[in-house]
Amino acid sequence: MRVLIVDDNDHFLEAARHLLEQEGMNVVAVAATSAEALRRVDELQPDVTLVDVDLGDDSGFDLARHLAVGTGTARSPVILMSASPEQDLVDLIDASHAIGFVSKSDLSRRAIAGLMAARHNLPGAGSDERRRGTWRPSVPAGRRGRQGPRPP
Repeated sequence: MRVLIVDDNDHFLEAARHLLEQEGMNVVAVAATSAEALRRVDELQPDVTLVDVDLGDDSGFDLARHLAVGTGTARSPVILMSASPEQDLVDLIDASHAIGFVSKSDLSRRAIAGLMAARHNLPGAGSDERRRGTWRPSVPAGRRGRQGPRPP
């Protein structure tokens, strides 16, 4: 999965990139502003864009809207993220154009893959769980205990 990470904190960008790449994700780029993110999405067409809700002078919610209804190729599914408690943002997240939310402390390949899978309405994913990154796809009986890499 090709991922773009948008955050105004350079330390977090580096840490998130390292974490996700260690988990086998392809982080195609990082961006610190909405304008940079829009250019990167247009240029690289990631499978998903992770967007901090607070981008300093910019709003992650506004960026999510631009990417959801964007013009041309500047479109991408968005997963919002924040270090703030989710309960402080729940109404804004629910009203947003994002496919879901993940806390920065819970950021992982599994959380992203779960939200992306839920986007396609896989069985077992309730709407609240899908939108907030807490749903985890169940492992089919035939895959339990399977050796090798975890499915995305």
